[in-house]
Amino acid sequence: MKRIGTIAIALAVCMLVAAPTFAAETKVRWNMAMTWNSTLTPFVNAPMKVAQLVSDMTGGNFVIKIDGAEKHKAPLEILDMVKGGQFEMGHSASYYWKGKDAVTTIFTTVPFGMNADEQNAWLYYGGGMQLMQKCYDKFGMYAFPGGNTGVQMGGWFRKEIKSLDDLKGLKMRIPGVAGEVFAKLGVNVTNIAPGELYTSLDRGVIDALEWVGPGMDIKMGFHKIAPYYYTGWHEPATDLQFLVNKKAFDSLPPEYKAALKVAMQIAATDMHYENFAMSADAWVTMKTEFPSIKVVTFPEPVLQAMKKATDEVLGEYAAKDPFFKEVMDSQQAFMKKARAWTKISEQYYLQESEKVVK
Repeated sequence: MKRIGTIAIALAVCMLVAAPTFAAETKVRWNMAMTWNSTLTPFVNAPMKVAQLVSDMTGGNFVIKIDGAEKHKAPLEILDMVKGGQFEMGHSASYYWKGKDAVTTIFTTVPFGMNADEQNAWLYYGGGMQLMQKCYDKFGMYAFPGGNTGVQMGGWFRKEIKSLDDLKGLKMRIPGVAGEVFAKLGVNVTNIAPGELYTSLDRGVIDALEWVGPGMDIKMGFHKIAPYYYTGWHEPATDLQFLVNKKAFDSLPPEYKAALKVAMQIAATDMHYENFAMSADAWVTMKTEFPSIKVVTFPEPVLQAMKKATDEVLGEYAAKDPFFKEVMDSQQAFMKKARAWTKISEQYYLQESEKVVK
């Protein structure tokens, strides 16, 4: 499936909106399942925007009904439900399928990996989309980026982490490769559905958790229980995911396929911007209304141990799975190239402008 660039999106939207009579007799009704409860903004806004855009671009003939996790009751089984045809689409995150195929984790994010700009560039212009599709072919579905959170915070902890010893025996919710990294460092790692996070922390089922960033975290109330809020290392560019059942997609009229692909890319981009804006606002609110929150960074020896464990985990998977190695090599090669530009552009600008802008 070919990527659609920004200019192509604009042209496609204009063409679709300007031709409301195409496939006028074709009525399509789809269902989409989300990992998230229906109130979890901005994650849920991406699927909702897709449904609205698709309806608008097809004159109301292509309708997508969205079910939140509170309705279908299977937040971490989206892949199976889309694969099995119970839902034509899903919205989730690829690293939740690590137990089925470890390669899926790479398409969400990896610790110490690319930032959002670098990762999106890799996906759309560095071969990432093609590799992701190769991965999901075996599941009988198409996969598309579903919205990027950017750098996520490192999590909420009941106690301060001063050394590696403080991690040993800690019970923490943290998914993906980062969960395996922490497990190597002695953490008792678990994966809990988003709707159960606060209750699990409150009842002592876990001692710590990572979620997203201030824009989403403050609303969840984690700070009331775990006041230590750590800066990020594990998810530098967390990409959510749209999954589409292949048979359902392939049966669509060509115009509907185009409308759906355009809608997904627009919605994914918009969610990234919205999440950034929410976190910027929440950061100000957090400092004024919740001064008890202690924003801290992991000590350097802990970060060094995390990086070493990350390299070990990725290396172990690559040694066992040639395709994992292919995807990881592609991502790391692109990051090396992209990071050189990131440093001289974004990093240099921030570093130098801080000297003169107060």
